[in-house]
Amino acid sequence: MDLGFSAEEIAFRAEVRDFVAKNLPAAIHDKLAGGHHPSKDDIVTWTRILAAKGWGAPHWPVEWGGTGWDAIKLSIFTDEIQRGHAPESLAFGTSMVGPVIATFGTQAQKERFLPRILDLRDWWCQGFSEPGAGSDLAGLRTKAERDGDVWVINGQKTWTTLAQYADWIFVLARTDSSVKKQEGISFFLCDMKTPGVTVRPIQTIDGGHEVNEVFFDNVRIPAENLVGEVNKGWDYAKFLLSNERNGIARVGVSKARLAKIRRLASLGVYGDKPKMDDPVFRMKLAAAEVELKALEMTQMRVIAAGRTAPKGKPNPMSSVLKIKGSELQQTTTELLMDVVGPYALPYQPEQGDRWNEPSVGPDWASTIAPTYFNTRKVSIYGGSNEIQRSIIAKAILGL
Repeated sequence: MDLGFSAEEIAFRAEVRDFVAKNLPAAIHDKLAGGHHPSKDDIVTWTRILAAKGWGAPHWPVEWGGTGWDAIKLSIFTDEIQRGHAPESLAFGTSMVGPVIATFGTQAQKERFLPRILDLRDWWCQGFSEPGAGSDLAGLRTKAERDGDVWVINGQKTWTTLAQYADWIFVLARTDSSVKKQEGISFFLCDMKTPGVTVRPIQTIDGGHEVNEVFFDNVRIPAENLVGEVNKGWDYAKFLLSNERNGIARVGVSKARLAKIRRLASLGVYGDKPKMDDPVFRMKLAAAEVELKALEMTQMRVIAAGRTAPKGKPNPMSSVLKIKGSELQQTTTELLMDVVGPYALPYQPEQGDRWNEPSVGPDWASTIAPTYFNTRKVSIYGGSNEIQRSIIAKAILGL
């Protein structure tokens, strides 16, 4: 098997890398390279730069703004965006609800929503998880009832990422309680300004406001905001989650972090010997690099298989990417904690926003502990890794 890139692919990587270097605003690059989170304005700015280039959603159908790139080019593009410290596209739009609308939505829904997702005129959030219905998503209790030409939604969603910025939310709601729980769920699109929608912040362990609770109190949405067929929402959710799990792999992010680890580990961070002199540390670092290379090749195979799979059918191999990608992200943050040593002070709420607090050591040290804490969640969201192992056992191994 030839694992090398062709001359055309090498040239394409250089093109993407050059575009990022020349067009990503320096302030955004420096913020992300320093381990800080991009703001809403940062994400919108970069998304519109990519959209103007025609790269806003390269994996979409060409008729809706996609590029028609093959699996390898898609992988190279994502890799270079992440390694270049550019904000990633808002996944809730481009990788989740966008593909669902493009695949299962009406022509009117496609024409209304897809162009506004592409350039981030509409900011989307995900209304899936509920208290008591996260990994067991089919156990959700939010209900939608038909009332003439509207649907009335009542219930609660939780862990809703960046809902404080959202214009729209895509919602799974129960529309039939008399059938098997997976068969009585529908997929809706809801304007966040609709009366009865309330957003309440949740502070995370790293001190940030990233996730929220969202409440629906007799929220009335037009009947045309149902996607696909009534009671088929579970099928659309599986398709969406397959796309989300592909994105959770974040190979480029781990590559950039490993490069940072190698650079910092070669220094004497707090006046002692460089961490790279420790043979146990070198062994851990080498193991992570080998695992990452294996993940990268697996990701390209999954992307390639997805482009030839039946339309709308989820690929269970995305569960492998989710497991290994999330584990590697956690491993790299652990290695950074090893490198920074005593300067990796834990977040203390009384100090305010830890992401912007001055560090007691080097400037770059202030974000290491918050990143470590925040990354604990990646093995849970998008379907916990335990659930992914069950999917692999059933859908791939046939156990």
